[in-house]
Amino acid sequence: MHTVVVGTTGVTASDVLAVARGGARVELSDEAVSALAAAREIVEALAAKPEPVYGVSTGFGALATRHISPELRAQLQRNIVRSHAAGMGPHVEREVVRALMFLRLKTVCSGRTGVRPSVAQTMADILNAGITPVVHEFGSLGCSGDLAPLSHCALTLMGEGDAEGPDGTIRPAGELLAAHGIEPVKLREKEGLALLNGTDGMLGMLVMALADLDTLYKSADITAALSLEALLGTDRVLAPELHAIRPHPGQGASAANMLAVLKGSELTGHHQDDAPRVQDAYSVRCAPQVAGAGRDTMTHARLVADRELASAVDNPVVLPDGRVESNGNFHGAPVAYVLDFLAIAAADLGSITERRTDRLLDKNRSHGLPPFLADDAGVDSGLMIAQYTQAALVSEMKRLAVPASADSIPSSAMQEDHVSMGWSAARKLRTAVDNLTRIVAIELYAATRAIELRTGLTPAPASQAAISAARAAGVAGPGPDRFLSPDLAAADAFVRGGHLVEAVEPVTGPLA
Repeated sequence: MHTVVVGTTGVTASDVLAVARGGARVELSDEAVSALAAAREIVEALAAKPEPVYGVSTGFGALATRHISPELRAQLQRNIVRSHAAGMGPHVEREVVRALMFLRLKTVCSGRTGVRPSVAQTMADILNAGITPVVHEFGSLGCSGDLAPLSHCALTLMGEGDAEGPDGTIRPAGELLAAHGIEPVKLREKEGLALLNGTDGMLGMLVMALADLDTLYKSADITAALSLEALLGTDRVLAPELHAIRPHPGQGASAANMLAVLKGSELTGHHQDDAPRVQDAYSVRCAPQVAGAGRDTMTHARLVADRELASAVDNPVVLPDGRVESNGNFHGAPVAYVLDFLAIAAADLGSITERRTDRLLDKNRSHGLPPFLADDAGVDSGLMIAQYTQAALVSEMKRLAVPASADSIPSSAMQEDHVSMGWSAARKLRTAVDNLTRIVAIELYAATRAIELRTGLTPAPASQAAISAARAAGVAGPGPDRFLSPDLAAADAFVRGGHLVEAVEPVTGPLA
């Protein structure tokens, strides 16, 4: 099994994916263990002094003015975890919780939190045992950390609350720890606070969304090319010299992908045949511009994610010179913004995708295709309602594109009076990615059927490869009306699993 070693300088996106989705084992580097021990010595020295230090010998948030006596400090750390584990709503997905735990461990191992090495090791042990704390949908405002989600994880570390075992069964966390020979942690000064105070949940969801969108944007370029081909459009608008004079990298990449898919097609460029056209509609001609802008948004989001993956987010932090200082690095604004940007770009990609599908189904705009791609129009409705479903998904995407980060709601008696709502931005982006996958799948379903209805002309080799692979995966072709939902589910699975890209790349070479 793959092993990820956590050091003091952060982790990579591939590390997060390996642990969250691949079940990779986690180990602490010797450097991390040394850094943890050194920072802990500083915290314990401060705890022994009479002067109050935030998070070490004081209360939290609006209660930070109270000095806590030594005999109450362990109780203080337990209490912050218990009281902050106040989430409600549906359970969050296992991969999100594993990413959340792993990224908190990443910050702990930086040596900037003052947590004991034994606490970090227990966090790794829980991940390696496949134990997943029960975390709820609601409870984070994206500031002062993803507080409730991280608290539920810390509760498991203490052997309290509920968790999911490797078999998927939810049991009391203490029972699961005992079954795997893991001793619950007894928290000491600063440790409870250090386990809660990070942007780890929203960051983990950002990393996973970027991985999904990378495949999805390639898939969207392929389906856009298939629609262009089915509509007898021109590929001349994809010429590299046209995109070089507006040098957005994403636009050029999308155009190159589409051109590679269309290479060798006999269907493109028939504007001057039976139905003369000067230009294709925007949804066809401007596909690289829209998808490319989304790709460039992803590039910026990756930059933010990489910076966060190299960060140590906690409050207060232990600095290299031994100072323990309060700060505002837990604020989720940088992550929240790009999560919202990605949702906006995804909504627009879904919108232009749906417009191409609608064009394929409209006999007045499809340049010779049967109405709704039906076998016997009137007796058969064809893909009429598939477009309804796609339109409903697009409408939902537009609602999900409303920025969460433009909102803020004060908390903690106005001490935490401006928050990022980054967790909410991440949650809605996950839904947006799911919906965009379905939208692209419906275009695939319609475009492949339309191409097969264009008899007498040979599609591009890459298009043929996509159609053959889709049919082999249960995505049915033209014919009389049938129960459509299973067909659309098969198309969704084909796109979601990356199989569309896998089918095309042996012909085109790697897509950008």
